[in-house]
Formats: sequence, structure tokens, C-alpha cells
Amino acid sequence: MKLIYNIKDKPPFGQLIVFAIQQLLAIMTATLVVPVIIGNGMSPSAALFGAGLGTLVYVLFTKASSPVFLGSSFAFINSMFVAFAGGVSMSLGYLGLIIGAIFAGLVYVVIALIVKLVGVGWINKLMPAVVIGPTVSIIGLSLAGNAVGDILKGNLTSEAGQLASPFACLLCGVITLIVVALCSTFGKKTVRMIPFIIGILAGYAVAAVMTAIGYAVDYDAIKILNIAPITDLVKDGVTLSTFVTMPDFTFLTAWKGVGELNATYIGTIAVAYIPVAFVVFAEHIADHKNISSIIENDLLEQPGLSRTLLGDGVGSMVGAFFGGCPNTTYGESVGCVAISACASVYTVIAAAVLALLVAFISPFVAFVNTIPSCVMGGVCMTLYGFIAVSGLKMIQAVDLNENKNLFVVSTILIAGIGGLSLTFGKVNLTSIACALILGIVINLILKDKKAQ
Repeated sequence: MKLIYNIKDKPPFGQLIVFAIQQLLAIMTATLVVPVIIGNGMSPSAALFGAGLGTLVYVLFTKASSPVFLGSSFAFINSMFVAFAGGVSMSLGYLGLIIGAIFAGLVYVVIALIVKLVGVGWINKLMPAVVIGPTVSIIGLSLAGNAVGDILKGNLTSEAGQLASPFACLLCGVITLIVVALCSTFGKKTVRMIPFIIGILAGYAVAAVMTAIGYAVDYDAIKILNIAPITDLVKDGVTLSTFVTMPDFTFLTAWKGVGELNATYIGTIAVAYIPVAFVVFAEHIADHKNISSIIENDLLEQPGLSRTLLGDGVGSMVGAFFGGCPNTTYGESVGCVAISACASVYTVIAAAVLALLVAFISPFVAFVNTIPSCVMGGVCMTLYGFIAVSGLKMIQAVDLNENKNLFVVSTILIAGIGGLSLTFGKVNLTSIACALILGIVINLILKDKKAQ
């Protein structure tokens, strides 16, 4: 794929801002939903701020050589629940979120130091294209259910469930998908560079029209759009908070729990976070192999895996200090680079700065919360699909006529798509991690057999 802007290229200011907004929209929904899932008063705006700051840390450690945005990690959701388990106070729970992120970040720091000492040759031998290619595909395919589920959902609900019919939602989602595809394939200049923004606006407009008609004729099946997040801004009148509000940063509540901290609780947090960090490490490798294939530059060599790990680990610590959520490299961000053909790291920096600013701007966050799930589902079908296809491209150089390679690839694909996952106590080994580990084992066993 030919990039319009490479890593060190700086787009004109207008394009830069538009590219940045597109990156922000691609990662924002997932970043905001993690604190919503955890509950306990966690602030989505604070999580967005933490993601923006964490991304800037990542860019700093990688010497501005890796065009990836960090967002709230879903892998740590169960670990984050542990921080509030046992009826602990909210302040201690928030402190636990920060401590857990520090534990996870330190795992990355230790691995980074090891990589710095011994290099990345062992990783390339352990995870050649025959292993990492199908694993990258699994990252995209494992998210397929989320995209399909979202494309059938609207945002308006009642006690009986959502108001809009799945068919109405599907129409909005498919229109979004088609507009994104048309803009990316046939669009000229700027249009081709920002297919997500145009697709989201098109899907949003269709949803708005259908919802307006639904209210006009009192027909619930086409009521898709919920503008309550926007109207809530003015329900008590127009005040300063209608436009600007301070996010509830995690550390502001966490410091109150210092007096309740004890060794048992710290041990519980360590057990919940540290093993998951090793799982996310495997996904870190896969994500960076994926973006490396897109930009045609091996990020594990330059700037080096030690730097990407340090950026991810320290970025997670910083992000959790403000937003409570450990960060991770986002597949949505990688997909955005692939589709827009813009790998400029300046775009990622601008998106991170926008995330910091937007976290304080109430109307923007409210608008994003009104975007129907079906519209984002249409966008995500392309994002996740591009991740899956990127992995398949890595396998092109692999000779699948050899039984060894055929068994490795098929094992990873079936384990990942089939959802093979394991739980050890409070630690969940995701299907991606299980598929990767199983693929590595099969590859090593068959390699040894051939050598004999």
C-alpha cells in the first residue's frame, strides 16, 4: 500500500487537524466505554485525557517513529473490577487502579530492559511470519462480533429494550460502511483521506432523519438516535459547565485511600494485574508487527521493541494516574492508518493533544456519546477487517504447501476464531494470547521434527 504521508511527513495544518479528528473518532468510543463498564463513578472524560497523555508519552519514548494511538485496554477490565472487589471504598479502589497500572507498566519496563540487553532476535525466531501473521488476523477477527453486534443497535431504549428495529439500524450501518468504502476507493484528495469522518456524518444524518420521522409518525422501529447526552447539558440551564467541565481525574479521589492501603490489598492487585501484562505483551508484539507491515518499517528494530515497550508501559502508568485505565496500542488506530494511508506521527500527536482538550469540552464528548452504535459498527467493520487482512498479507510470503506452515496457521486461526480462552483464578488468558501461544508451540515442535 502506498502511503500518502509517511511517518516523518507533516501534512498541511488543515489536513493535519482533520486527520487527527479522524484518529480520535476511531479510538474514542472504545476508550470511553471501558470506564463505563467498570462503573464506580469512573469518568470517561478522564480516561480520554489519560489516553491522550499516555499517547504523548509513547511518542516520546519511541522517538516519534511509531504512528499508533494508545487507548483504554479491555484486557485489564477484570483486573480493574478486582480493585473494587470486597466492598472497598471508592477512594481505595481508585488507588488500586493506579497501583495496578504501575505493576503492569513495570512488567513492560523489565521486559524492555531484557530486550535492550539481548536484542529482538529471539522474538523473530519465536514469532516468525507464519505465527504472527494469523495472530494479527485474529486480532481483527476477534472483534468482528463487536462490529456486527453494534451495527444492529440503536441508542434509544425503553424498559423492553431498544426501540429501533435491527433492520433500521442495519440500514444506517450499511450506509456508513458504503460511504466509507466509496470515499476511500474513489474519493479525490481530502475526501479519500478522511473516509471515516464522512462515513460517520453520513450515517449520523440518516439516523437523525429516520428518528425525526419516527417521532413525527409515532413509529418506534425507526427511532435510532438518542440526543439525551446533548440535552442533558442544558437541562439545568446554560452554565459554564455546559461548555467546559473538569474531568474527575482518578488521582484526585485515589489519594484519599492512602490511609486504607495494606499489604493484602496490594498483593491482590499485583496478582490481578501482573499476569495480564504478559498477555498484553503478546498483543503488543502483534500490533507492532501489523503497523510495521503497513508502514514498511520494522518497529521492533527501529526505534526498537525496548522503546515501544517503555512507551506503552510508562504511558499506561500515566494514563491510569489520570483516567484509571491502563493503555494499550489500539487496533482501531492501526486500521485508521491503513485505510487513510496517513502514517504521519504528527497526526497521532495532534490527535493526542485534541484528546487532552476535548476531555474538558462537554459538547464534543456529548456529541460522540450520541453517535448511534450502528453507525460506529459500520465504521468498525472496515477497521477490524483491515486488521484481519493485514495479518493475511503477512502470510503471503509463507509457503502453505508445507504441512508445517499449514498446521501452524490453521491452529492459530481455529483457536482464535473459536474463542479458545483460559481462566486461572482472576487471570483471563484471552483467545488471542491462547492462539499465539499454541501457534508458537506447534511451530517449535514441527521445526524440531524437521531438523531431526
